Amino acid sequence: MKQVVLWLFILFAGKMACAQPYSIVIKGGHVIDPKNKIDGILDVAIRDGKISKVEKNIDTQGVAQVVDAKGLLVTPGLIDIHTHVFFGTNPDQAYSNGPNALPPDGFTFRNGVTTIVDAGCSGWRDFPTFKSQTIDRSQTRVLALLNIVGSGMRGGKVEQNLDDMDARLTADMAKQYPDLVVGVKLAHYSGYNWTPTERAIEAGKLANLPVMIDFGSSTPMLSLEELFTKHLRPGDIYTHCFGQLKTREPILDAATGTVKPFVREAQKKGVLFDVGYGGISFAFSQAIPALKSGFYPNTISTDIHTGSMNNAMKDMLNVMSKFMAMGMDVPSVIEASTWHSAQAIRRPELGHLSVGAVADIAILNVRGGQFEVRDTGYFGFFDYTGHKIVGKQKLECEMTIRKGKIVYDLNGIAIPVVVTQTPRS
Repeated sequence: MKQVVLWLFILFAGKMACAQPYSIVIKGGHVIDPKNKIDGILDVAIRDGKISKVEKNIDTQGVAQVVDAKGLLVTPGLIDIHTHVFFGTNPDQAYSNGPNALPPDGFTFRNGVTTIVDAGCSGWRDFPTFKSQTIDRSQTRVLALLNIVGSGMRGGKVEQNLDDMDARLTADMAKQYPDLVVGVKLAHYSGYNWTPTERAIEAGKLANLPVMIDFGSSTPMLSLEELFTKHLRPGDIYTHCFGQLKTREPILDAATGTVKPFVREAQKKGVLFDVGYGGISFAFSQAIPALKSGFYPNTISTDIHTGSMNNAMKDMLNVMSKFMAMGMDVPSVIEASTWHSAQAIRRPELGHLSVGAVADIAILNVRGGQFEVRDTGYFGFFDYTGHKIVGKQKLECEMTIRKGKIVYDLNGIAIPVVVTQTPRS
């Protein structure tokens, strides 16, 4: 009798396994996965929070949810490597537990973003607070660049304090949290002094991590050529690469409209050029000639904070759409927002749709584009100087999947629709 019951249980368990082979199948979308050189109409199946299959005509019998992605792009979850998310209520602390930063989940999923990097809001002194207050409480995957300033991005004199730029203490904190800290950040220093750069690079060497440099401002301007040839290593990141400010040397010679030769040599050497759009750190006067000459950014990022999100930058998809309007094709824009970004922060397990990878996925509508015909017309994009260009395509997020679960569904394209219940306020 026991043997019969056992066989019945095995048979029932087998039928149940067959009945629900996948938790989600995304049907008929245009999959773009640059790492795996995929660019075509395919289905994507998810099981146990991971990518299970990427192929044509996946059977949906017994699947818990089916997503109709016909006419839409299916990409790896977007990775924004320059954000400011150490939100807090200390009014005099700017981006470090202060009001200028943003709570991550409020802007990420509605833009197809599943991973972000906080770019230096916290230093070695306050990273544990940032971890407990923000990282541990977010559905978004939040990683961090530690500010070389121990007290983080508090603005004013705090960020000019050379005595608080300790390479060893910064590296020691990074080593304590290797799963979370992906690099070191230098930002906002305004003196004519190489010491902050040297200490950030030293911390990067001690922790075996890349450094992201925001060159701040200086009068006279510090030399970009010296930065690239004498300080930055292959894999280090130069952010705000298309900025044009009076106190920061640009990568483009405005008189000739050409990218400076040493800039191209730096990129060939392995220095990474990141958009880091921000509020005033991107100008079409730099970006358009650079792209026309074949100089593309390695990574696209937002530098999102309370100021930039409501000005020309807006969000990740708006920045990506601008680069499409300037001539980058869709696969290149996706690559600079996913796989290249994962490589820049040394997280090769992210930014792709390989079988077995975590199921972080963005499903995007290209309004007015070749992948989607629901809308036509032109879209206006402007920078902080007021210069405006027109594009024929604009990206919009239809759905975001994080760790195999739907966390954002703009138009209810999942069948059945499952609404996440949140506690009542």
